[in-house]
Parts: sequence; structure tokens; C-alpha cells
Amino acid sequence: MSEKRSEAIPTLKTGHAHTHPDPISGAKYSAVELMPADRAVLLLDQRLLPRIERYELLTTVDQIADAIAKLMVRGAPAIGIAAAYGMVLAAGIEADAAGFARAIEGAASRLRATRPTAVNLAWAIARMQRAAAEIASASRADRVARLAAEARAIHREDVDACKKIGALGAERVPDGATILTHCNAGALATGGYGTALGVVRAAHAAGKKVRVYAAETRPVLQGARLTAWELHRDGIPVTLVTDSMVASLMGKRAIDLAIVGADRVARNGDVANKIGTYGVACLAQMHGVPLDVAAPWSTVDLACPDGAAIPIEERDPREVLSIGAAPNDAPIAPEGVGAYNPAFDVTPARLIRAIYTERGAANPPSEHSLASLTA
Repeated sequence: MSEKRSEAIPTLKTGHAHTHPDPISGAKYSAVELMPADRAVLLLDQRLLPRIERYELLTTVDQIADAIAKLMVRGAPAIGIAAAYGMVLAAGIEADAAGFARAIEGAASRLRATRPTAVNLAWAIARMQRAAAEIASASRADRVARLAAEARAIHREDVDACKKIGALGAERVPDGATILTHCNAGALATGGYGTALGVVRAAHAAGKKVRVYAAETRPVLQGARLTAWELHRDGIPVTLVTDSMVASLMGKRAIDLAIVGADRVARNGDVANKIGTYGVACLAQMHGVPLDVAAPWSTVDLACPDGAAIPIEERDPREVLSIGAAPNDAPIAPEGVGAYNPAFDVTPARLIRAIYTERGAANPPSEHSLASLTA
């Protein structure tokens, strides 16, 4: 695909702050936003947090795909939104209907291949493809405007869903609770507000005195770098712990509740989430700590029968063998040692108390309880 537009796209200086005039996230920071002219995507490079808050302007599908693959943007809902905005960029490449169709199909294929586990990615791309098929004969300007409206609708719906999930989940958070979370399922992983952290935010906003233990989440440290950053910015008490400290905390009865997000929920209620979640779930079961999952309905994959059918992404071993973001990562293992690096694991439904979605709760999760939310 070749760019045929000649308009100059502004660039951002290193370390530049949020510059979107009206972010859909509604927050002072955003994982991803489409700029008002519909020709560039504003994206927070999450690899640099918490040390540097830097936004980049991306103007091509390849840039969006690289950003997803390299974890500049991550979190199942957020990468779905980023992919939707990438499809908007593709819509402006070719003027004729045949070229438009090729551009959309090429963009969909390129974006879908970036990360296989998070079902939101394929869901958002398919929705954009359906919208594109309805407007193939329109002018280029109208096609871009129509797809931009659809992508922004996906983004707004995700923010609304997160707030509903937060309110639903917060009802079951006791006042004074100490909550454990794993990875980052906050505003940075979604269109805004967050899923697991949305529950925390809603409980905090309701006046409940909650505090959070954030597990660091090796190997890429999303809990340490991102969850702690979000909660600290919002004034919610947070304490960072290494992943290996969770068993000790639960053994001391220091955790009242565990809440995590999800990258895919199978039809039977099995949940794929960041690697280490299954271990947290096993510990929670052993110590009588309830484990809840918060996820938008777009994360539920009723076509996937169970956790065994969920594709698990395996990432570059360098993420385990070193620490920090490439190319400035530092080795922490001897040269020549191999590493196993699955990005996700699967928690069986039997270890989960409830799955909160904007449609309601599957409580406990099962094929029947999830199917009841489709009506």
C-alpha cells in the first residue's frame, strides 16, 4: 500500500505531554486516541513508563501494527481500539473502491497478526471491516469520516463498559478491603477507566477505604510500571510486591480479594490473562480468597469452547533474559541461556468467583451463566 496524501503530519517532541484537545478517555492520560483530523493516532509509549510519559503520532497501519506488537500499546481493549484507528488510517490511502477494499483487507490482515490471544483485536477489526463494506462506493473523505466515527464509537463504548463493570464489581468490594491485582487492567489497558482497576476506582469513588497490592508482573513489569503509576496518580493507596510475595501475603491473611482483567474468556468461563494469573488463582483458592475477573463483553469469545482452545502468544525470550525496554534493555541472565516466554496463561472457571461485564455478572462463571448474558 502506498501513501497518496501529501498533507504534512505534525510530529511530537520527545517527552511531550498529552496533546489531544478532547480525549475520549476523559483522563489526563490516554493509551490511544484518534486525532481530530482523522489522519494520525496519538499513542502513549507505555514501554517508557513510569520514567517518561511520551506520546507519539502514528500515521500508517504499519506503525500501528508495530506499536501493538512491541507493547507500546497493550491491554486487550486498548489494542482493539488502536487497531480500529489503524483501519481509519488505511481508509485514506486509496481513492477508488477497489483500492479501498484492498487497503482495508491488507490492514486487517496486518493488524490481526500482531497478537493472537486478545480476542478484542480480531473483534474490533471485524467490526471495522463490516463498516467498510457498507461504504465502499462512497468518496474517500466520506469513507474516512465514516470509519473514524465507527472507531470512536468502539472507543466510547469501551469507556462506558468499563464504568459499568466498575460499578458492578465495586458492589462486592468490602469497605476497608485490601485488593490484589496482577498485570495492568486499568485506563492504560482500555479506552479509559479500566476493568480490574475500574472496580478499584469505583469502590474508591464510592467512599470505600480500599488499598491495593500490585504484583510486579514479570517479565515486562506491567504491574510495577503501569498499575502502580495509575493508582498513585489517582491517589489510591498502592503497594508494590514481587510476584513471588503473593503466597506469603495470602498466608498472612493480608489479601481480602483478588481482581484481574482478561484477554479472552472462553464459552465455559475459562479465562486467559497475563502469565502468572493462574498461579494467583491457585493461591487464592488455597487460602479462601475470592478471585474476580473484570472484562468487557468484547473479550468474551463464545466461539471458543474452553481454555485449551485459546491460542497463547509466545514472545521474544529477550523479555525474560533482560530487563527494561529494547533497545536499552540490560541482560540479567548468562549469555547463551534460553528462555520460555508465554505471554498468557489460562485460569479455569472453577477458580473464579465471578466475571463482571457491562452486561452483568457471570456468577459463578460457566457456559450457562455467560450464555444468559447474551439475551
